[in-house]
Amino acid sequence: MPEGTDGDEWGEPTPDVVLHTGTEQLPDPEDVVLASGHDITPERVEQARRLLNEEGAAGVEKLLP
Repeated sequence: MPEGTDGDEWGEPTPDVVLHTGTEQLPDPEDVVLASGHDITPERVEQARRLLNEEGAAGVEKLLP
């Protein structure tokens, strides 16, 4: 087994049914703000909400690295 993948060091693996790739649903505006490296403020949350409403997943890809 490769180093760092045993259950003792990292815990149990996350079941596939709870993993999300982003294709099933858009992230919350707050998550977009945090993932972009900024603090959550009402203005940034609203900006992220508009981005998600106007551009959907393509907008998220523009914002995040």
